[in-house]
Amino acid sequence: MASEARIRRLVADFQHGRRPALARAISMVEGERPGVSELLRELLLVRPRARRMGITGPPGAGKSTLAAAIAALLRERGEEVAIVAVDPTSPFSGGALLGDRIRMNDLATDPGIFIRSMASRGSLGGLAATTREVIDVLDAFGFPNILIETVGVGQTQFEIQAAADSTAVVLVPESGDGIQAMKAGLMEVADMFVVNKSDRVGADRLVREIRQALLLKRGVASRDVPAHHGVDLSAAGAPAAEEPSPSGRWEIPVLKTSAGRGEGIDDFLEQLLAHHRHLTVTGELDARRQRRAEGRIRDVVERRLRRRARTRMETHPRLAEWTADVRAGSETAYSVADRIIPAILGKVPDRGTEERRDPSDVDD
Repeated sequence: MASEARIRRLVADFQHGRRPALARAISMVEGERPGVSELLRELLLVRPRARRMGITGPPGAGKSTLAAAIAALLRERGEEVAIVAVDPTSPFSGGALLGDRIRMNDLATDPGIFIRSMASRGSLGGLAATTREVIDVLDAFGFPNILIETVGVGQTQFEIQAAADSTAVVLVPESGDGIQAMKAGLMEVADMFVVNKSDRVGADRLVREIRQALLLKRGVASRDVPAHHGVDLSAAGAPAAEEPSPSGRWEIPVLKTSAGRGEGIDDFLEQLLAHHRHLTVTGELDARRQRRAEGRIRDVVERRLRRRARTRMETHPRLAEWTADVRAGSETAYSVADRIIPAILGKVPDRGTEERRDPSDVDD
């Protein structure tokens, strides 16, 4: 077990705003090390306050460049930003998907920006198992803005909703048929669409296709849905971001950006901020966080049960015997599971083994 005194020192340093303590806390959470439950219990007593903004989309869509541009713009406004960049492989592997991260290097020296790269460790939805806890830690540290960037393709992007209040789905003209993208379920994920690299051929067509699909989803037919660059501009020339409609429904905007050229970034940020205001005014922010809290309880329980099951299975004295019985046809996988599950749940001691604390029962 982790030393209680060490946890107390870490909590004290964290609460005094010391960045090394933040980094240690995140490492402890990400590695699910012993004592992490006690640490989180101390750190997460405050109500979440940060805007949690997710950016997801296929590889090569320019998500890292967009995240860096949004972070830089927030810094120009005097706001601090944390960026959680989730990779499908180890953040130390140097894989191709990490190439875009180099573009964040200019931000790394800014004391108002904190960047953390995490490995998804095989999670299909683009998030690591502990991404949400890491985001909570960053929120507790006091960052008012948290950007979550993930790689996702098609239906594997849904997990971003479990971490972000607002989700932007980034597509590029060469990503293919916009209607096919809609069929992949992206409309269930997106609070806004961003067509990046909009200087390329096909950008306007993709914008029209997405808007047409959104209209069809609402049951509205339109023969011609014009494309425009980002949100509409007010008479004063400032972005007129979407605001809560009288019905309380958020109208999903379709924006055009060229992150490499710095075009459309202001509009994108205004829509992110407007969506957060919409969630707050309508009460949907609390509702989303309530649903996420329920989902996270299930997630932690399932993770612990899987770990406990794996340990019990690997060490069960009769596993080899039962495996042979299943192969011989004298047992089925279901009948064996009926014998093992009570032991996993702790209802019945394993016959022939001592009852002891399972090593898989350490704190998450």
